[in-house]
Amino acid sequence: MKRNIKNLKGYSLKETDGEIGKVDEFYFDDSSWTIRYMVVETGSWFSEKKVLLSPSVIKQADWENEQFVVALTKDQIQNSPDIDTDKPVSRQQEEQLSAYYTWDPYWGNPNEHGGDIFGMMPSELYESEMAEPQIVNDQTIEPEGDKHLRSSKEIEDYKIHTTDGEIGKVVDYIVDDSNWKINYLIVETGSWLNSKKVLLSASWIKEVKWDNQIVIVNITTEKLKDSPDYDDSQPLNNDYENSLNNYYGKP
Repeated sequence: MKRNIKNLKGYSLKETDGEIGKVDEFYFDDSSWTIRYMVVETGSWFSEKKVLLSPSVIKQADWENEQFVVALTKDQIQNSPDIDTDKPVSRQQEEQLSAYYTWDPYWGNPNEHGGDIFGMMPSELYESEMAEPQIVNDQTIEPEGDKHLRSSKEIEDYKIHTTDGEIGKVVDYIVDDSNWKINYLIVETGSWLNSKKVLLSASWIKEVKWDNQIVIVNITTEKLKDSPDYDDSQPLNNDYENSLNNYYGKP
């Protein structure tokens, strides 16, 4: 089923020994628009920290009670490798997580997190992240974070640029909970007096200028403005998706 990412924030993670924490945000890679990690804010049962967890740890989703049942314990989370989620995540840190939790790394497994659909990511994308720390002028320079791993909070409010102008901003995403792929961006168009929300398929994005916080689409302003209205208080259904694809002439 396709779900709004904002609605998944705050979901609790539970196991047999109690609640582990709550989902704070998500990290996705911008090459396949697939969620790779949940950022989980742990509870007060030990000093609070944020940890990264792969969606593969979810055994069962209780949508009614907004809970994810996971195959982890509090001790495992407590001893999880420390990662500053306010900074870019390096491939070395991802490898530490993968080894600690014994889950298959998505960058080397075509079946991990939707990889069976979107294929293995090119290894050349990550050559810089695999580098070892370097010594420069007697100072240790750590490798940069993964440039293709993005926070779900990062592109909220990114401006939408069409072929002939600017219209609206990104306010949320829709993710498929079967493979954790981001299918749509929820775009708010117009001014606050007459704004409406529409969906923009991730596959229709021509380019994202991360430094300038701009999403570029090969669609006219008028076309996007007159797109079928989207009501984010209701679940996304096939009828709406069909009308959206028909409107844009997409298969």
